[in-house]
Amino acid sequence: MIDRSAAHAAPRAAAPPSALADPARLRALADTGLDAAPDEAFDRFARLVSDLLDVPVALVSLVSTDRQFFPGAVGLPEPWAGRRQTPLSHSFCQHVVDIEVPMVLPDARLHPRVRDNLAIIDLGVVAYAGMPLTDLSGNVLGSLCAIDSKPRSWTAAQLRTLADLAAACSSELRLRIALDGAEEARRRAEEAHERLELLAGLSETLGGTLDVGTALRRLAETTVPLLGDWCLVSLVGPAGVPREVAAVHRDPSLAADVDRFAQLMRTGLAPESITRAVLRTGQPVLGGAATLADVERGTIGPEMPAIAARLGFASHLSVPITTAGGTVLGAITLVNGARRRQFDDRDMLTALDVGRRAGQAIGNSSMYGEQRHVAEVLQHSMLPRLPEIPGLELTARYQPAADRVEVGGDWYDAFVQPDGDLIAAIGDVAGHDIEAAATMGQLRNMVRGNAYGRPDEVGELMTQLDDAMRGLRLDTAATATLVRFHVDPAGGHLVTWCNAGHPPALLVRAGGAVEVLAGSPEPLLGLARPVRRTTRRAAMAAGDTLLLYTDGLVERRDRPIDEGLVELIGWLAGADRLPLDELCDRLLGTAHRGEDDVALLTVRAR
Repeated sequence: MIDRSAAHAAPRAAAPPSALADPARLRALADTGLDAAPDEAFDRFARLVSDLLDVPVALVSLVSTDRQFFPGAVGLPEPWAGRRQTPLSHSFCQHVVDIEVPMVLPDARLHPRVRDNLAIIDLGVVAYAGMPLTDLSGNVLGSLCAIDSKPRSWTAAQLRTLADLAAACSSELRLRIALDGAEEARRRAEEAHERLELLAGLSETLGGTLDVGTALRRLAETTVPLLGDWCLVSLVGPAGVPREVAAVHRDPSLAADVDRFAQLMRTGLAPESITRAVLRTGQPVLGGAATLADVERGTIGPEMPAIAARLGFASHLSVPITTAGGTVLGAITLVNGARRRQFDDRDMLTALDVGRRAGQAIGNSSMYGEQRHVAEVLQHSMLPRLPEIPGLELTARYQPAADRVEVGGDWYDAFVQPDGDLIAAIGDVAGHDIEAAATMGQLRNMVRGNAYGRPDEVGELMTQLDDAMRGLRLDTAATATLVRFHVDPAGGHLVTWCNAGHPPALLVRAGGAVEVLAGSPEPLLGLARPVRRTTRRAAMAAGDTLLLYTDGLVERRDRPIDEGLVELIGWLAGADRLPLDELCDRLLGTAHRGEDDVALLTVRAR
């Protein structure tokens, strides 16, 4: 027997019959789940044919558009026995598919339809009898065939036996198709259930944050791998180009590539790119079957197509992220690689629903971000510029609560008296809204107006502040600490202070010891009855640091404020060696998840 490669004989091969490309037939063929690999059930059919018809070769041959493959085979010569498939140049069974009836050839070398087929030379096919193998719709998927290497007159009994075995083999194929259909239906049902769970939980997932960047990232992570192999979520920016993009791939090892792709989307998209079209028109785009040419047309450089090739790009789907009013906020792009099924209309409907639900959450996040920015600008506009004074170093910080957009009532102040003394104050007005911020501004200005240019003790100044609040009917509750630094250019400073219901100031001595500046508790400001305030004294030497702070630094929802104060004192031990900027930054880092606003004012003697 001569073994000749198909490549040498390709010019002699006739064009494949058009019936091979019938979509319904190919779908049924794919649904069998069979390929060029041994299958015991179909090998059994091949053995029965070989034994009952006394032939050296018997095949269960299924025919695609470019090959035939054998889940059941007996007697094939090598290399075909190992390969379990041949090109159509070596196929008789393709003609059974074409004519849809049995093909019986006593001597194939004499038959015009197949006499040039390379199976005669390479596989030794001379006598051939093939019966159609069909699905429930009558589509011919292949042939159950008996083959001999010499001419043979097939008897009626043999052909009847072959036909009966072909009917049984067709039943097995139909069972495989039904099982595949049932498995596909199960997968679809599970997928539908998972998608419903995704949609049901999406609002909660995105509602857990008011940060736009975090919301984009969570949205991308939610869709992968359930809806796609990788996902890009972009917000529309100036001129309709993405201004912020979050990206996730199901394979963690490709994180760097997908992040780079997202980065390039902000600068590397051509005007005709799909993402820019969705951002511009608000219309979805479904690319059921796609190639890298789609990426090349939509980009202005070679890097993005190369990255897409590594990430996998065989099918894509892009939908808008819209508000209830239809405003386009951004776009969601889902991409599948070649190993995953192509996107279809069902995926489109799910993705559109995701885009609508995400639009509300991202819209809220964007609004929150804008409001928070305005609030922070307003809050910081109310905070003073610290003075420069010989012998003292001042540093301050203000940090708003992480989970609120409102401005708050925390404040600090520092100014120099005409005689050279420094007045420092810190306070907290009840509330976390515009009213609290407005009251805070009034109170801070009253402190300045009441104290500036007056030599009174700080206790007397605080008493006068109380009287002014009652007289002017500043209806609020507030805490405050007022401190006067009697600056001595020769070194060493006398510190006098008065505390109205505020957390106690802390004095960190050079060398690391921490003193709590506390006396008998005094009520907060703004009470209906007059209160006589007390002035207390302490000395500061070079290297000593006074810390004034609001309760957000030490208060927690799950413990008393006294425990937080003890923890802060322990943390400050040895903090005298830290520069004031670093000290303040570290103190803010200890504030528990930003539960409350925090104001800090530190003063260090030089």
